[in-house]
Amino acid sequence: MTIAAATPAPETEDRGSQIYDLGHTTIFASRHDPRFSYCLYVPANLGQEAKPDLVVAMHGTGRGFTSYRDAFSEFGRWNNCIILCPLFPVGVRGDGNRDGFKYMQEADIRYDQALLAIVEEVGERYALNVDRFALFGFSGGGHFAHRFLLLHPNRLWAASIGAPGSVTLLDPTRDWWVGVRDMKERFGIEPDIAAMRNVPVQMVVGAADLETWEITHRETGRHWMPGANDAGRTRPERLDSLRRSFEAAGVKVQFDLVPNVPHDGDRVVEHVENFFAAVLKNRRTNKKAKPEV
Repeated sequence: MTIAAATPAPETEDRGSQIYDLGHTTIFASRHDPRFSYCLYVPANLGQEAKPDLVVAMHGTGRGFTSYRDAFSEFGRWNNCIILCPLFPVGVRGDGNRDGFKYMQEADIRYDQALLAIVEEVGERYALNVDRFALFGFSGGGHFAHRFLLLHPNRLWAASIGAPGSVTLLDPTRDWWVGVRDMKERFGIEPDIAAMRNVPVQMVVGAADLETWEITHRETGRHWMPGANDAGRTRPERLDSLRRSFEAAGVKVQFDLVPNVPHDGDRVVEHVENFFAAVLKNRRTNKKAKPEV
């Protein structure tokens, strides 16, 4: 005799959702590309007040994506934000490459599109409007954050760029990744400076973040190209070069050089939270001020 599988009772489904889909969630594979995954912090009062905003925190080379989820969880709870932390593993093509996501493209993989697919999936799961979100990244995530901003400024309501080892300047005389001359040919996207001017931008780095062993490009390196080290020797110098490049194009930047802090993403989180909170306050005030149509 065949026994039909029992259909889970509604209360069982609700309990599972509370455990795995709210608060500090489980880890989900991306439907778009299961090589990539993500975890979330989702406020437990989801649906009981205004729809939350979305904040994406991108890991660095060490892939500590759950630690950023945990670090931003209290911010998410008290500011009604969902925190999304993607994972782009090392060596997804079997070659041990640690750095592919930082430069947006690795062979046929477009990491900007992989993130956008995850964002849309999260929007669908939680019934959110994800036309715009905030993006933070530190170290390798700082690579990703500022290059994503170059490619998709219209998708961001704020960008926080933390201590990238290398930077892409708004330089139309040099090719990607040092400049943006061939961005259209590579990505099918022209730099949209006007849209970038509408995105609040923070750049944050520790004043004691001065080691250069990991960020000095050498001619034998995978991402070597002429001009690779021209933006400066240290991370603060390179980030300041990025600031000057942005500001020369009319993009306003809040530059936070944090005293006595080395290369430690956890120690800049408070500064990022303060920046996002201020942007959120203005964003939500402006939404309320707009008359209903």
